[in-house]
Amino acid sequence: MSEDELAKDLGLVSAMTIGIGTMIGAGIFVLPGVAANAAGPIVVVSFVVGGVIAMVNALSVSELGTAMPKAGGGYYYINKSLGPMFGSIAGMGDWMGLAFASAFYCIGFGQYLAVFVGLPEIGFLNPIQLGALIAGLIFVTVNYIGAKETGGIQTVIVFVLLSILTVFALAGFFSFDYQTLAGSGGLTPQGSGVILPATALVFVSFLGYAKIATVAEELKNPGRNLPIAIIGSVAIVTVIYAILVTTMLGIIPWPELSQDAPVAQAAEIAFPSSIGPVGGVAGAAAAVMTVGALLATASSANASILASARINFAMGRDKIVTNWLNEIHPNYATPYRSILVTGALIIVFIAFLGRDIEVLAKAASVLHLIVYALMNVGLIVFREADVPEYDPDFRVPLYPLTPILGAVLSLGLVAFMDSLEIALSGGFVVVAVAWYFVYARNKTPHQGVLSDYIRTREEELPDQVVEAANAVAPTGNEGPTIMVAVANPRTESDLITLAGALAQHKGGRVLATHIVTVPDQTALDTAAENRDRIDASSSELLAAAKADAETFDVPIETKTILSHRGVEEVFDAARSNDADTVVMGYGGTQFAGGRAEGTLDELTHDLPCDFLVLDGEGLDLSDVLVPTAGGPSSDLSAEVARGLRETLGVDVSLLHIVDAGEEDAGREFLTEWAGGHGLADADLRVETGDVETLIGEIGSEYSLVIVGATERGLLSRIIRGSLVYDTIQALDTPVLLTERPSARSLWERLFGSGR
Repeated sequence: MSEDELAKDLGLVSAMTIGIGTMIGAGIFVLPGVAANAAGPIVVVSFVVGGVIAMVNALSVSELGTAMPKAGGGYYYINKSLGPMFGSIAGMGDWMGLAFASAFYCIGFGQYLAVFVGLPEIGFLNPIQLGALIAGLIFVTVNYIGAKETGGIQTVIVFVLLSILTVFALAGFFSFDYQTLAGSGGLTPQGSGVILPATALVFVSFLGYAKIATVAEELKNPGRNLPIAIIGSVAIVTVIYAILVTTMLGIIPWPELSQDAPVAQAAEIAFPSSIGPVGGVAGAAAAVMTVGALLATASSANASILASARINFAMGRDKIVTNWLNEIHPNYATPYRSILVTGALIIVFIAFLGRDIEVLAKAASVLHLIVYALMNVGLIVFREADVPEYDPDFRVPLYPLTPILGAVLSLGLVAFMDSLEIALSGGFVVVAVAWYFVYARNKTPHQGVLSDYIRTREEELPDQVVEAANAVAPTGNEGPTIMVAVANPRTESDLITLAGALAQHKGGRVLATHIVTVPDQTALDTAAENRDRIDASSSELLAAAKADAETFDVPIETKTILSHRGVEEVFDAARSNDADTVVMGYGGTQFAGGRAEGTLDELTHDLPCDFLVLDGEGLDLSDVLVPTAGGPSSDLSAEVARGLRETLGVDVSLLHIVDAGEEDAGREFLTEWAGGHGLADADLRVETGDVETLIGEIGSEYSLVIVGATERGLLSRIIRGSLVYDTIQALDTPVLLTERPSARSLWERLFGSGR
């Protein structure tokens, strides 16, 4: 299966700035004072421990990201591996976690804004909450109207921040005093037991690295650059945290470090002592650090709101949540409902939880840690199930120890959170599970690799495991698979148009296949190894098919099939891929006149599914003609016409040809037939005369003629000819032959059904 391909225009540096830019805001500008107050100087170790836990998880995210570069990040990996119930937990967890994190970043913004300009207290909102609400409204509005930060702006912001922090670190180095760091109580005035609780508090500082995986498709050389960017950003940020928090605690005693604007406070002290009592230096330094803090927290908050919309899109695509949430704004082209709901949550969290920043930080961390734990389990599932399409360019070292350790460390850190944050996060998990069983289970069709793995090994596994898998399995029906056999660049777009319209009409998916004929002298496994040399056009043809299908907003997969048999392989491919309908180009003499099957296939096999065979190219669909005399293939013609009408807006005309004097009976038949096939408002035409001549004359007035396959038997067609075959040959207008499979005896195959 091939995936969507985006332009590879993000380099390693740009990718790293995405992670660093999202992480750097909270760790340095917001949390040092709060964390130091809780743990003392040993809090530096807490930041390092948090970095180690993030690093273990970063290894797993790197493998998953190089294997499946899809929007949705952690949600997508978990939904694909563990199934939609755990996908619901991960999606809701990521979404709510980002809302908590955004509220936390907005509070950080409000802290520095209140210091910088001074804000009043309004009602039950203190100045910091007021500043945070202003920030939240601005960021939600920015995302609502579609303004976005580009990779270049993000890179500039990160380098400005790193420059500011480097200058601060150098100034702080000359002001650093170990006695100030250690204080009277030493490095562990509150004991070493506070390290892990403090780690739980500061872990929110490490939530940005996983975002890099969501842009894996856009990375140059992602197999190399993605792991370096994810792992490198965690390593760089951990070092920055360790150096700068140590520096701050060596400048200001830990009990006195500001819990609102610690960096600005430290800068105000550090710069005069290193530069000298120059007028205005302290104030200027504090102002510069404040601007840096506002940039950092704004960037983090905006990125989190943006990421939440991507997660909602991914869940909507998988029918975990209703696509109502992802409705696109008619003017701004943004998922405005998703952004408004997320924004409302952020405002609520700021208003009611904003006085205690620890609650926001820890709640965001708990939900993300649950997702990280599930991602590690999902990685193990992918590896053990030996999924063919799971082929990461980067693999975690020391498997399976690394993902097991990542899951254990993530869940273990949750145990050191306070009961309030655990209860809040646990409540969201319960809501996510309830939502799955009440809504998503009946909507989503995706089983997950774990479920498939269990079901294929039912006899080997304990009954309890199989029963549990069945108890949570989704019951939603996957839409039909419309398989397209593309072979010719000139007709590819026409075939995909028909398939995409039908898939959109029926809520299904498109499977575009290109069958490459291999000489009998060449073994297929050898051909597979040399596919690019055997048919270099296959990738281009399927890429064009994928691009054309995107017009209809339907899922599409592409496959290249190597075969010795050529077009006959279409029938086997339809069976092996459980296709509901096959759309293909007309093969001329490869088909017995007027039917989709070849001569031998017609005598020995039933069709595997519905077949649509197009003769003609350059479709410009505006109106279609459906000649009918009844029968199963005419029923299929009506379905196709209805699908084209409802997706492409084409006008539909129905034609029934009778003998002279039978017009009234013919009109009664056609009216009843049209009503029974959802085409009562179509243009009804009843004509008398020669069938072949009339179809030829009238069909030339339309952009497409849809003709049901003949029910004549093979011998009958050989002796008397075939109306459908003759019509296809005579018409300049494109003709679509439709054939619905039906069980027929050998007599009927040879001589026809008698109708």
